[in-house]
Amino acid sequence: MTDKDHRPDDEVTARLMPPADQVEPRPTPPDDEVTARLTPPDDKVSGRLTPAGGKPPETQDGGAEGPAAPGVPGESPEPVTDSKRKLSSAGALIGVLLALFGFTLVVQLRSNDADSGLASARQEDLVRILSDLEARDQRLQQEINGLEESQRQLTSGVAGRQAALAEADKRADDLGLLSGTLPARGPGLEISVDPAGQPIKASQILNAVQELRGAGGEVMELVGDNGVAVRIVASSYFVDAEGGEIVVDGKRLAGPYTLRVIGVPSTMQTALEIPGGVVASVKQAGGNVTMEQRTSVEVTAVRQPASLQYARPVS
Repeated sequence: MTDKDHRPDDEVTARLMPPADQVEPRPTPPDDEVTARLTPPDDKVSGRLTPAGGKPPETQDGGAEGPAAPGVPGESPEPVTDSKRKLSSAGALIGVLLALFGFTLVVQLRSNDADSGLASARQEDLVRILSDLEARDQRLQQEINGLEESQRQLTSGVAGRQAALAEADKRADDLGLLSGTLPARGPGLEISVDPAGQPIKASQILNAVQELRGAGGEVMELVGDNGVAVRIVASSYFVDAEGGEIVVDGKRLAGPYTLRVIGVPSTMQTALEIPGGVVASVKQAGGNVTMEQRTSVEVTAVRQPASLQYARPVS
């Protein structure tokens, strides 16, 4: 082995590496060129995303990729968060509550308008209305109890036939009392109306009859000082006559008058004594009214049953 084969490493390195002044510096490419090298052209990107057939590639769930969402290119659409869903639900709930509140307000205003008539009524009118309502409520409750008892008897089976016959007889009696073809007896009032020098108008007697009917009066008759008695029914009429007398259902009656009525005595007396009622109007005209409550009042005046020529029952 010669000395040439054992040359030091520095000499070999000096021969391989040229001097620094002989090495030419390589130019640094501009930033745009680097960006162009890193970013592929749009047609190449499109070529990779769209196959040759022109159809968009399928997504992972098997469907075709839809059109890109509007916005900044390369950014996915903003997802719907739970907070936005809660806000929309709260808005819908508030709208429903406001609609219900408006409906309730309208109903309340209409109800107040309907009650304005009673608010402007006089005290005596309110007392009379209340008394009439109480009397009607009591009468209707009695009718309900009677009908329920009749239904129980008719559906019992064993005594059905006897109960049906008894109910038919009771209905016939009730119709006879209402039409005035049968006399009646029961608790009630005996009312005396004395003109005291001033003639009593037929309208005053009619007002007394209507008040008594509204207070639960069931059967009544009017008797004149001349002894003429008239059974008062639904079709009765009252007309003023000469000499201060009145005509009731074609019969002439002279005062003072006696009115007998069957019903609840206390309720009927209260209805006649309300402020501005029958008693007050008669006294204001110069007359006098006296009432006596009795446990048994007899109404003996009757009417002949009318013979019907055309009307027939449906059943």
